Amino acid sequence: MRVAPEEYARLDLRAHSLLAGVPLHDVWAIDLPGGGPGRTVLELNALFAGENLRKVSAPVRFLFGLRAALGRAFGWDRDVPGASRESFLHKLTDQDRAATLVAPGTPQGIFQTLFVSKHESIGEIRNPTVHAFSVFSLVEAPAGYRLYWAIYVRPVGRFTSWYMALIDPFRRVFIYPAILRRVREVWDRKIREA
Repeated sequence: MRVAPEEYARLDLRAHSLLAGVPLHDVWAIDLPGGGPGRTVLELNALFAGENLRKVSAPVRFLFGLRAALGRAFGWDRDVPGASRESFLHKLTDQDRAATLVAPGTPQGIFQTLFVSKHESIGEIRNPTVHAFSVFSLVEAPAGYRLYWAIYVRPVGRFTSWYMALIDPFRRVFIYPAILRRVREVWDRKIREA
């Protein structure tokens, strides 16, 4: 479910200062029951090792396939000259680099890792359509955990607003709900098996 940005803003996250000035585009959350105390984002990632969340449903597979085909046709996924200079890797402090549990720049699907703590994971992607950031935060709740998923989008030109307006209905109606349902299903199954 989508949640109010104010709820997300109350979390104690490095993303709030690291991504200051980058527009927060969406925040989603899903409650994950049980799991026991002390779960971390890294453990959550381990639960999904081998899971292809892009293939959660036929509409999602179709939409990712269509996006990949359009990306190839229009060059939306090619490397961008100067992207490394624009990367937020350069905004990480020495303290961030010492504290992160995953080396900055490590591939994370289509994203590269910026920062990972026990309860937060920040990834970055830069292509000709967007400069975007995906933030996951796993927060203990009375009945288990709440997983927050925030998307930040930094425009890279006039095309970004058109592109986001085009894909937003598909992301919000099909992709994010399907992925979060799958996250819940895998969590429930693996927690029961543990």
